[in-house]
Amino acid sequence: MNPEVKNIDTKEIFSQIFKDNSSEIFKGSSDYVNSIRKKANESFKSIGLPLKKNEKYKYSPVNEYFSKQLPQHFSPKKVEFDIKEMFQCDIPELDTQVILVLNGFYFSPNESITVFENGVVFGSMREASIKFPEIFEKHFSKYAEYENDGVTALNTAFAQDGVFLHVPKNTVCEKPFQIIHLLLSDEAQMVQHRNLFILDENAEAKILICDHTLSNHEFLTNSVTEIYAGENSNLDFTRVQNEHNKAIQITNVFAQQMANSKVSSNYITLHGGKIRNNISVNLAGEGAENKSLGLYLVDDSQHVDNFININHLVPNCNSNQLYKGILDDNSTGSFNGKIYVAKDAQHTQAYQRNNNILLTDTAKMQTRPQLEIYADDVKCSHGATVGQLDTDALFYIRSRGIPYKESMHLLMYAFAHAVLSEIKLLPLRERVIDLVDKRLRGELSHCNNCKMKCQ
Repeated sequence: MNPEVKNIDTKEIFSQIFKDNSSEIFKGSSDYVNSIRKKANESFKSIGLPLKKNEKYKYSPVNEYFSKQLPQHFSPKKVEFDIKEMFQCDIPELDTQVILVLNGFYFSPNESITVFENGVVFGSMREASIKFPEIFEKHFSKYAEYENDGVTALNTAFAQDGVFLHVPKNTVCEKPFQIIHLLLSDEAQMVQHRNLFILDENAEAKILICDHTLSNHEFLTNSVTEIYAGENSNLDFTRVQNEHNKAIQITNVFAQQMANSKVSSNYITLHGGKIRNNISVNLAGEGAENKSLGLYLVDDSQHVDNFININHLVPNCNSNQLYKGILDDNSTGSFNGKIYVAKDAQHTQAYQRNNNILLTDTAKMQTRPQLEIYADDVKCSHGATVGQLDTDALFYIRSRGIPYKESMHLLMYAFAHAVLSEIKLLPLRERVIDLVDKRLRGELSHCNNCKMKCQ
């Protein structure tokens, strides 16, 4: 089939869905959000979903993903389940402020939004758009580029709910915020949700997102997260992706960093059928620092694609990218990292590395680190490797009496450790190390206590 025809079809399909369900889509959202919806829908009708010839999406055929036309729900669908019985993952037992997003909608038996004594607001994004319009409208859809990206435009038009976090000026949040994105349904489903995290001047916070599936159906998730890091703020952001082989997940993170802000992101991809992670960072204030790390473990016929875009827009900013992958069986992966240094962004320091290990001859990895530099007083470097385990190191370990499989495991764990060691929340680091250890040993990636045996 001609890919151009498929693109026209998806544009028409989703435009018609938007038109037919507009009353339900607009219901419950603020007038401001709905005004942005209309603009995003018009953008989507113009640009559609990206095709394979789009260099940015060359290795992830997102247009084909959305062509499946999985059912969507524009209001929460009643789901009967006992969260304590079905989902007893060790991660939620961390000492965190926990929020559950069920099939794209904020889920809570009590208040839909919480205002803490220190002024921190944490809860439903849809509710925040109505109760806190001044701060919400100042940042919502200001960083997500829906005008030139069809995937983001689709989310902006359709997303109903998600999580809102606002940390006021001079506020340090000692307890991390944890968001559990849970997919649980009696049928295949497409889910689109939205997050907005705002850290004002001198604010500090840690955010953990856990992505899980608890139903053995096809799922397609298209999520967008906007982050504003104010002057001198500090954000530690971790995402643990652990879904089954029938799940397709597309994540889009847009971060705006002001002067002397620090943002660290760490993506731990343990399991999933098809995963595409987009991260776009604007270093818009002098002295801003960004660290982007990722570890992806894939086997069978799974696919993981990471696209990282760091924009140095002003002088004296630092960025560091480190992504590592271990690919087995017939799995495929892609890394596309770009560092952009504007003409006036002198004294930039930017580093980028992508290292990969292929455990079979049939696993494939595409990597493309890029530098686009217009300033002349900078320190920038990039590099990528795709190879196999070090045979000399493997021989050395085995010569000490360690079995072959255990020797391989030790080398793979050492390879992954550079990323895992950067998880600042110690209990989470220990738990993720345990999950990675099980994954590297070829065990199923479901949580120890989860009754669903996701494949």
